[in-house]
Amino acid sequence: MVISFISRKGGTGKTTNVMHLATTLSSQKKRVVVIETDTNYTLTTLRKMELFKGKKTEKDAPFPILGSTDEVITDELNKLKKSKKYDYILVDSAGKTTDEAIRKLCLASDLVVVPTSLSQNDLLVAYQTIQDLKPAKEINKKLKIAILPNRIHNRTNPKTVENALSNLEVAIIPTFVVNKNKMAEFSTLNSTGEYQEIAENIVSLLK
Repeated sequence: MVISFISRKGGTGKTTNVMHLATTLSSQKKRVVVIETDTNYTLTTLRKMELFKGKKTEKDAPFPILGSTDEVITDELNKLKKSKKYDYILVDSAGKTTDEAIRKLCLASDLVVVPTSLSQNDLLVAYQTIQDLKPAKEINKKLKIAILPNRIHNRTNPKTVENALSNLEVAIIPTFVVNKNKMAEFSTLNSTGEYQEIAENIVSLLK
């Protein structure tokens, strides 16, 4: 299954949530691979740093992190799916990806997750992102699109979140990512138990 995290801008929580989902699934013995299409390859660099600090090698990593680009990601995803080597292929897309790249990525994905906070700017970006994604559903009939409420104050009423996001007219992942350090920070090696319910709700959309 291919789960792609997409947004029209950086800083919405794509990378953080990709890694929390990857480490959580991996801790559950799922076969996971992460692909990042940002050519800065932040995750690849962070993984090397974590391994170096822990005096470990790539063999000790729970799952691989691969670098790609908008131009070739679709072909690579199709090859990985055919290989049946992984249960979950997670894509951390670049913040400034093109319309064409978004469309191609959607055609190769089973689920697209759009993270957003409740700030007006992020909501506008989420709305535009989803509008850009919808045409792909006409071709990829199995494609599912969901909003992941991210950086939400832990005292926020779930109804407030639901009402703020209802105009986006897509599935809303019911367990939101609270705004605290443990969730804002991430590791490419270790999972946090607090993400387990969120991960379960994301994966359940694929059933």
